[in-house]
Order: sequence, then structure tokens, then C-alpha cells
Amino acid sequence: MNIASLHNGTQLPLAAVPVLPIGEFREAVLQAMESGARISALFAFPANEALQLAAVLAHDGTGDLSILFAEVGDSYPSLTPDCPQANVFEREIAEQWGVLPEEHPWLKPVRFQPRRRAGRDIWNRGGKVLVGDTAFFRVEGEEIHEVAVGPVHAGVIEPGHFRFQCHGEDAFYLEISLGYQHRGVERALAGGPDKRSVHYMETLAGDTTIGHATAWCQALEALGRTRVPPRALAIRGIALELERIANHVGDLGALAGDVGFLPTASYCGRVRGEVLNLTALLCGSRFGRGLVRPGGVAFDLDDTVLSPLRERLDAAERDAASAIGLLWETPSVMDRFEGTGTLSQETCQEIGLVGPAARACGCPRDVRRDFPVGIFRFAHIPVSTWDTGDVFARAQVRWIETQRSFAFIREQLDALPSGSVMVPVQPLESNAIALSLVEGWRGEICHVAVTGPAGRLTHYKVVDPSFHNWFGLALAMRNQAISDFPLCNKSFNLSYCGHDL
Repeated sequence: MNIASLHNGTQLPLAAVPVLPIGEFREAVLQAMESGARISALFAFPANEALQLAAVLAHDGTGDLSILFAEVGDSYPSLTPDCPQANVFEREIAEQWGVLPEEHPWLKPVRFQPRRRAGRDIWNRGGKVLVGDTAFFRVEGEEIHEVAVGPVHAGVIEPGHFRFQCHGEDAFYLEISLGYQHRGVERALAGGPDKRSVHYMETLAGDTTIGHATAWCQALEALGRTRVPPRALAIRGIALELERIANHVGDLGALAGDVGFLPTASYCGRVRGEVLNLTALLCGSRFGRGLVRPGGVAFDLDDTVLSPLRERLDAAERDAASAIGLLWETPSVMDRFEGTGTLSQETCQEIGLVGPAARACGCPRDVRRDFPVGIFRFAHIPVSTWDTGDVFARAQVRWIETQRSFAFIREQLDALPSGSVMVPVQPLESNAIALSLVEGWRGEICHVAVTGPAGRLTHYKVVDPSFHNWFGLALAMRNQAISDFPLCNKSFNLSYCGHDL
């Protein structure tokens, strides 16, 4: 098969990536899917006065990443009918570039953004873009009714629109419409990197500052052939796992709140704050802003930090175990968690779920094990899985991961390498492409960087794990009571702004 292969955190000359006829491109992607690969990224970008499709395929079993290109005109035969993982990617390509994926089963806007080039107006919007202005699927029949939630919500929460087709309390179908947070981050990165670039990454999804900043730095370090010091890699790993713990503990507390179990809900809110404060101890920011930089990290750990960090880490772990342990011992909580919002392993594989949502379905995919880079080449965290695919499984996976992250951080603190924490990044390779994957707390983060003749970024693609998983939430709500939506939604806890970029 005519496909270029590379490893996570590495780069290739653009000339080494085959440019296939669109028919061969489609066949190569589908063959890879049949062999167990999945789509990490599928996007389009201008090249040599033409438009190219690019597919990044992840082979979890071998640790390889494949990439292939195809030149495309105004249309091409859609992958989605044969590969549901391509669904939202193809909708995005159509919206951004005016390229029609023929026979796509439900073609509609993703972010309601202006086209990046002149061309076909697929949705006949006449150049006018109104977020949320689109057709929605409808179930017809007596006593069928629609329930619309958002985009403005009752709490302090980002906007997103959820439309249910219901019969009484039963939700037959949920359609999710996003795009209210679109900021044009990918377009702003073209021509960089510059002094603003890392700040775009740190705020791309604010609760995943470390995850996205690490992915960005790995991409630049690959293009600059820069070797990051071991001590810096360890500190990055510690910060990444602190980010995972804080969000998992917060989610478990929020799940408790959604079923009215206040002891865990209240306590986890405090513990989450304590873990965020540990990140602030590293760099002065509770979300880790300013820590991860190309070439290493901007802050070192000395004895004045290490001693209180260990003590407060131990206290946070004890408190988390006490609060979260109550969940599994409370029948009323388990009655709401078990059997709610279930997804099968087959569905997980078919639509390409990532992160805890995938592992809760029994799919053991985790970038830290399957595509290790940085500290995870030397220090391993077992993959945490469950097999029931319901709210309980997603909660249980979060708790198992939290415990393993505590243990990993402690191990890294006890064996912290000596040496520097920063080296200069060399000039970026020209006419090259780099792939960078990180296991963020929601799942796989994928960054793809493309440079031009001057060694500057000509295109940058970001795939937040939420981009893969929002459709999973929609499927989890089928044939559920609509009153279970807050619980199902929180069990995924996906990012609006990370999806909308």
C-alpha cells in the first residue's frame, strides 16, 4: 500500500508523502480501516495551487502512524458511508473549502465558519454565516415532540445546542449543533510560529492547557530536530497527569451532583482545587499556563517545591479516595450510573471514540502506551479499561486512571533526572510535515504541522478529542430518558471550545 509511515513526534519531507488519485486514496483509507487502523485526522490544505486531502491514520497495535495525500477538485466520493469515522471530518472539509463529499449521508456545517477560499456555496448561504442556521433531523409521528436545549444554558457554561426527538420521556434521537465558540485558531497559526502561537495553544481548550501546549511543542521540536532534556520531559509528564487528575476528580464530583449525591460532589470540588493548586506550585498558574515551552519547560523543580508537592499530593490522594469511594458504596448512585447511556465496543470502534469514553467500552487505546513519546517512552502507565460502556464504566475508568496518575507522579518525583530543563529549538525544516499525539485527559490530541519553503507554518491542524467524541454522546442518548441527559453529558464532559477552535 502506497502510504508514508512515521512515529509520533517525528517529521517527514512533504515530498516523501505519496499524492494519490482520489480513488486510490479512498481505497487506501478503507483498507487501512479494515486492518484495524483509525482516523486521527482528515483535513484539506492548499498545496502547489491545488487542494490536497490529507489523512492521518493511527495503528494502535503497531505504534505506527500513516499519512497520505490526494489532490481533490470540487468534489470526491465520500468516505463516510463506508467509514463513519470520517463523518465530521468530511463535513468540516466541505465547510472550510467548498469541496463536496458526494453521497455523504448528513452533510451540514460543523462550525458555521466562512470558507477559506472562493468556490462552491454548498449550503447556498450566499456568504452569510449564522451560527446554528441549519436543518435538523426530525422524527415524525403522533405524540412526537422536540426538546431544544441551549445554546444559552442556565449555568456558567459555554454555548452549544442540543435538539432531542422525544416520545414522552424517551429520547429517540439527539442532534448536537456547535460552532458558537469558533475563534479561527488554525488560521491564526499560519505564518508562525510567533510569540502568540503558544498562547493560542494554552487557551485552545483551557482545561487542557498542558495537553495542547505539549502537542504544539512536540510538533515544533520534531520540525526543529530538537532533543528535549530528560528532566523537562519528566516535568511535562507530571504536569500532564496533574491535569488529568484535576479534571477526572472534578468530573466524578459533578457526576455525583447530577444524581443528587452531595457528599462526593462537595468534597471533589475541593480536591480538584487542591490538585489545581499543585499545578500552580509548579509554575504559578492553576491551569499550567507558562510551563510548557518549545525546547522544554520554563520552570524547574527545586527542594522548596518538591517537599510540599509530595505532601500535598499524598493528602489530595487520600481525600479523593475517601470522597470517590462513597460513590461505589451507595446503591442509589449505582442505580443511576449502571446501564445508563450505554455504548457497545462495536459502536466505539465504528465511530472512532478516544480517551476514557473509548476505554469504558473495552477499547484499550491510549497514546501513552500505543504511541509513546517524551517521558512515556521510559515510564509506563497501565491502560485503564472497563467493558460495560455506560456512565458507570466512564466513571470507573476515570477513577482507575486517577489512582494510576497519582502513582506515576510520585514515581517521577522520586526519580527526577538531573540537568537542564530547556534547550533552544533549531530552525524548522522547510517543506515538511510533523505529527504530534498526546493523551490528554479527554483522550487523543492530534496536531499536524506543515511548513513551506521558508520553514514557516503554512498549515496547522488540531484535532481535540471532543471532535471524535461528541457523536458518541449523541448515540449514547438514543432510547434513554431525556432526564438522563445531564448525567450522560457529564460522563463524556466534552469541550465546546476545543471542538470549535
